[in-house]
Amino acid sequence: MKTFKHLAILFSTFLMSAPLAAFAAEGEPTPWQLGFQAAASPSALRIDEFHDMLLWIIFAVAIFVMILLLWVIIRYNSKVNPIPAKFTHNVLIEVIWTVIPVVILIIIAIPSMKLLYYNDRVENPEMTLKITGRQWYWDYEYPDHDGLAFSSYMIADADIDESKDQRRLLSTDTTVVLPIDTNIQILVTAGDVIHAWAVPAFGVKIDAVPGRLNETWVRIEKPGVYYGQCSELCGKDHTYMPIEIRAVTKEEFENWLKTAKEEFASLDTGANLIHLAGFQN
Repeated sequence: MKTFKHLAILFSTFLMSAPLAAFAAEGEPTPWQLGFQAAASPSALRIDEFHDMLLWIIFAVAIFVMILLLWVIIRYNSKVNPIPAKFTHNVLIEVIWTVIPVVILIIIAIPSMKLLYYNDRVENPEMTLKITGRQWYWDYEYPDHDGLAFSSYMIADADIDESKDQRRLLSTDTTVVLPIDTNIQILVTAGDVIHAWAVPAFGVKIDAVPGRLNETWVRIEKPGVYYGQCSELCGKDHTYMPIEIRAVTKEEFENWLKTAKEEFASLDTGANLIHLAGFQN
């Protein structure tokens, strides 16, 4: 009895603490996480709401089926009902069990199609981010900002700096910076094999396919650091191509652009000089 009581206490404690663990930090997975990451965009919020609606439907169907099974077991077992009925059809019941699933599917399909349409693309984007998946890193380009471009690699375990709040397998050497409260068009492709660019807090997961330009969009609602990973098995280092995005205010983004253009322009110049020197030799 005491053991049962202790287990009940532990279970109730777990249930109460699980939601807190699920949303202990925004933009990244947490230990013992059960729910989604906290939504940081309208797309992610709508996905969460659609998921909750489906969960209620699933619970209702599961409870109904369980009650029906228990009723059949109790009411029609061989002891209570030793002489079974001989009929094989019931038109009303057959119509009901055909119509009700169709109605449930329609209830699911309508908001599902609306959600797919909403997440597909934005009509009037305020800026564009082009993403190219490669084995095994990401290339980023800002076409609206003088073609600013850079590559983003995972920080190796030996180089993780905890004083900078870096995350193992999630932090990158070059962080993507995006402004909040901005409709951002996201164009995704790949240079070698199929990848998938996924950031759970944004509600974005889109395939990066060689020779194809897939499109989605995001509107980040609050500043912070958000993490994602490649979600398509793309080779031996698939697990080592994370995504790190720092969302900032529009003013901070403009300031970052000024320094970033100078920084990456000098890097490009250095790389070009090295390339030319090797070509001449």
